[in-house]
Amino acid sequence: MEHWLGVAVTILLVLLDLAIRVFSIIYVPYNRKPQTATAWLLAIFLIPYIGFIVFLVIGSTKLPRARREKQTEINAYILEQTEGIERVRRDHPWPPWLESITKLNRELGAMPLVGGNSAELYPDSYESVQEMAGEIDRARRFVHVEFYIATLDDTTRPYFEALARAQARGVTVRFLLDHWASRGYPGYKDTLAFLDRAGIEWHLMLPLQPLQGKFQRPDLRNHRKIMVVDGSVAFTGSQNLIDPSYDLKSHIEKGMVYKDLFARFEGPVVAGLNALFVTDWYSETDELLLRESDPVQRADRGDALDCQVVPSGPGFDGENNLRLFNALLYAAQDKVSITSPYFVPDDSMLYAITTTAQRGVEVELFVGEMGDHAMTWHAQRSYYEELLRAGVRIWLYRAPTILHAKHFTIDDDVSVIGSSNMDMRSFSLNLEVSVMVRGRRFVDALREVQAAYKDASFELTLDAWLERPRRSQVLDNVARLTAALQ
Repeated sequence: MEHWLGVAVTILLVLLDLAIRVFSIIYVPYNRKPQTATAWLLAIFLIPYIGFIVFLVIGSTKLPRARREKQTEINAYILEQTEGIERVRRDHPWPPWLESITKLNRELGAMPLVGGNSAELYPDSYESVQEMAGEIDRARRFVHVEFYIATLDDTTRPYFEALARAQARGVTVRFLLDHWASRGYPGYKDTLAFLDRAGIEWHLMLPLQPLQGKFQRPDLRNHRKIMVVDGSVAFTGSQNLIDPSYDLKSHIEKGMVYKDLFARFEGPVVAGLNALFVTDWYSETDELLLRESDPVQRADRGDALDCQVVPSGPGFDGENNLRLFNALLYAAQDKVSITSPYFVPDDSMLYAITTTAQRGVEVELFVGEMGDHAMTWHAQRSYYEELLRAGVRIWLYRAPTILHAKHFTIDDDVSVIGSSNMDMRSFSLNLEVSVMVRGRRFVDALREVQAAYKDASFELTLDAWLERPRRSQVLDNVARLTAALQ
């Protein structure tokens, strides 16, 4: 009897294994990129039961239906953010290819290109925190705060105290922070307690609270960093609201800090960034905020900037940031400078970058000598040989600093800054914000920042790279197989 029971169990397991494999071959590739589908099939075929269960849990890149419906509804609000269209100056040197890219962004769900803006860069995290705190102290009506990671510590305390003062004098303060990202750092509970004591309304973004009916793929995250004051000033970029050491003992012992870049905007573009906050606030609270901003102030200088806010993430049908980046790469004529801490391109972006370099455009990539996520770092390194052979110059920012800024420039005309990395996670899984800026002054300012990066970096050569240990090559190539799942 025991013999036949064992035979029956074995047959059932074989049939289940076969069913999983057949089902996976049929279902997994459906509406997925071949690169992603191949990675999932590899995981399922190597470890059928575990791989299949993991696929069921995190295989979908879609937000829950209710959130997608809210996104569709709020898109109509985004489309109404049209102040400043008439201020776009199509004067020399207006790139002939820019019109089609602004239309592409608009079709994908971006705000319109608006003129009459000004911008200032803050490459020092401590300075940007102080500047934002100062703007909060000048707030009269509202402060909207949205950060992937937000923690009360010695560095950010002036910021949080400014929020408390604003709330106490009658300014409406609204605060959003990503649930899964923020809870992993020291001070998470103290941060929420401080906000409660100050009477500030706060909500978690994409909360993982299954007992409360709040659940989606766990690694779908809201990675945006935005602050808007009175509808007249806005900040965005790569910086999280936390000390550059991220308050981790292991980082402090190694002297490891994050190098970020934040931008301060004034002008009609602020309404676009505020609309994005309104979108996320509505998604988390069901409260659709009315228009609260002051009349937009025009930047009267002759070098005013044209800006377009480009949101992206699982709430949109297309990978808005990836399409924008690829379009700009193919449009480049002279020079491309890319800064991305996590550089794991899909096939389309890899072809765009290598093709751009091979047709004679100067392409340079700034990344870190060290990484903070082992699998992503090794996957990133697997692309270096192909990039170097295509003529891309790679600059490695010296350890122990983590180059965390996210921006790039195209020729002398156009640049992009925001929260989006150039990796598959930012393209498919994270909610991101990017601002495309047309204006030589802003490009020059970004290149000054990149020149400082170069002073703190060393150039990676093909010969040196090919001499790295065999063990590192194996790790890099194995990690690349999982790149589409990271």
